[in-house]
Amino acid sequence: MSYLRYVKILGTMHVSPRSREEVRRLILKENPDAIAIELDKQRFYALRSSKKLTLQEALKLGRKALLAYILMKVEEKIGEEFGMKPGGEMEEAIQMAGFLRIPLYLIDEDIQIIMEKLLKAPFREKLLLLIESALVFFPIVPVEGESENIMESYKIMMYRFKIRYPYLFKVLVEERNNIMARHLKFIVDELKKAGIKKPKVIAIVGLGHKKGIERILNSYKEQKDLLNKKTNLHW
Repeated sequence: MSYLRYVKILGTMHVSPRSREEVRRLILKENPDAIAIELDKQRFYALRSSKKLTLQEALKLGRKALLAYILMKVEEKIGEEFGMKPGGEMEEAIQMAGFLRIPLYLIDEDIQIIMEKLLKAPFREKLLLLIESALVFFPIVPVEGESENIMESYKIMMYRFKIRYPYLFKVLVEERNNIMARHLKFIVDELKKAGIKKPKVIAIVGLGHKKGIERILNSYKEQKDLLNKKTNLHW
């Protein structure tokens, strides 16, 4: 049997109010043994903090900080249009885990490692990203009726991103899919070693990661003897 039988993955849009509602509804319905979210420790603390990186600070801190600032502003601009700040669904998962006393795990790759990889991107992709990120200073005009098909539009956007930015897609999507799937496998193994025969894990990740992680989890086959390993995933 594959590990996918133990993990229910909710693919969300990080700036969609609907996603926050879906997170709450799914957790209450499933009452899982563990909740996993698409964050690492640094982003977890940043999400819980009211202090945000400024342009002046980013310029002083160097290229990685400046890149992080640009990506943050892009997400914030989209979030304004949808009525929810980026990470709202992750905050909901964190709050629900605390309220229901469910173990919470941070399963994403370290943001510093991600940034180092992004700085090695081909010049063409860096330039194109810089040009397109400038659009955050212009208003986004909502399309009438678009909200009903927002998830489908997001899938199309991810496909276009893969075509336009093959290196960035590999770093931001494919490699992180593998890392998060391995962490989810570990969580299941830990729950089984703790005596839970059929553990139930809910993972909250961006919509673009859902299918890839499910495919990888489905390729993992259970082993009777689980090795003892240490981790810092558990919050």
